[in-house]
Amino acid sequence: MRERLAAALRGLGRPRVAVLGDIMLDWYVWGDASRVSPEAPVPVVQVRREEQRLGGAGNVAANLCELGADALVFGLVGADAQGEAVRGRLEAFGAVTAGLLTCAERPTIQKIRVMARSQQMLRVDREATAPVAAPLLEHLLADLRGAEWQALVLSDYGKGVLGAAATAAAIAEAARRGAPCLVDPKHRDLSRYRGASVVTPNRDETESAVGRSLPDFESLAEHGEALRRAAGVGALLVTLGSEGMFLLRGDVPPLHVPTEARAVYDVTGAGDTVVSALAVALGGGLDLETGVRLANAAAGLAVAKVGTAAVGRTELLHALDARAASGKVVPAGDAAALAAALGRLRAGARRVVFTNGCFDILHAGHVRYLQEACNLGDALVVGLNTDASVRRIKGPERPFNSLEDRAEILAALDCVDLVVPFGDDTPEELIHAVRPEVLVKGSDWRDKGIVGADFVRGRGGEVRFLDLLPGRSTTGLAERIRER
Repeated sequence: MRERLAAALRGLGRPRVAVLGDIMLDWYVWGDASRVSPEAPVPVVQVRREEQRLGGAGNVAANLCELGADALVFGLVGADAQGEAVRGRLEAFGAVTAGLLTCAERPTIQKIRVMARSQQMLRVDREATAPVAAPLLEHLLADLRGAEWQALVLSDYGKGVLGAAATAAAIAEAARRGAPCLVDPKHRDLSRYRGASVVTPNRDETESAVGRSLPDFESLAEHGEALRRAAGVGALLVTLGSEGMFLLRGDVPPLHVPTEARAVYDVTGAGDTVVSALAVALGGGLDLETGVRLANAAAGLAVAKVGTAAVGRTELLHALDARAASGKVVPAGDAAALAAALGRLRAGARRVVFTNGCFDILHAGHVRYLQEACNLGDALVVGLNTDASVRRIKGPERPFNSLEDRAEILAALDCVDLVVPFGDDTPEELIHAVRPEVLVKGSDWRDKGIVGADFVRGRGGEVRFLDLLPGRSTTGLAERIRER
């Protein structure tokens, strides 16, 4: 199945997909929280960095671009610096912003999240949710009707763009040109999306729409199908979090697709990824079931990242490849293979994180460290000491596991994108070859000289230290085994 999906994705062209809806700017304030304020019983977050990302319909557009579509954006931003930031970020992804209108009467919608150790501490919203003025909506709809596209996504966050009349007009335009129309819904009454090809509520939204709990697949099949018929939509794709997805489409039996996620850090924006991947598939001519399975695989990648994040076509292909684990490992000393692997990686990742180590007898401390490192960027490259270099560092009895075994275990982790063995005493040369944006070491190295730190900082990157899980180490584990 995965090979078939990968082949289908490779065969997709570059469909033109329009997205109409509520565009947002997600602002992340990252820091550390190690003490409580003396002024009130709240944590104090020491800010380390800030980052702006596209949210709402903007995140849909970013996902469409990264998945290989030409995204046409239709929506509103304010006449403010945040609006300019949204426009700039959309254009950086390659989206067409001719349909992005500036409205002086409404601010750009912002969601400001304060994060500490990859956990959300606080969210502050700035927005206006009143219905958008009729002349502006007519302008948006006229631009939508005048553009060329093969699929339409309605990204409804209930912020005023997709009122009942505008929604109906957009769906009618998609029907007129025979294009699939997909809706990520906000409203309890799904009949306002009547005529849409696919509506993608989550379980809570589906339960709210039917007015009862849907604890199992049997109840989902019965009441979800009744909801689909009553709403008058072509298909209902219910996203179920850790249980995957459930597709309802009339006379065809329901389809349950188990989750592709192996690690879940943040579900923010996962719905955007689902509807984007499905729109690219249907806009490119794939059938609905294939599109749903591709969307499910893309969602599994999205929830393994912190915050709203786009999933790229290269990244998705890599995850679908049945040989993905072995394909993550670069042969030791093969500069050409490393260059090729980095080229593929950077095609779908803008912020590369690098760390290195022996990783002998992988334990929970290793896994948590690698997961946290992965969350600092878009792709994680791990430099892995060869057997000979491990012996020089750890002594003649180490490593316990061979290089091949250690590399295979690391490559099997979803948070690891590339494993690069190196035989030098330090990873200096490898860091120069990888050119990471972030260099990561354990907190026990904080007061030591970090190899490659000057090189990374000199290129505008950063060096980050991660706390280690107490009481976990390969040496300690080996000693306990000997004692027993």
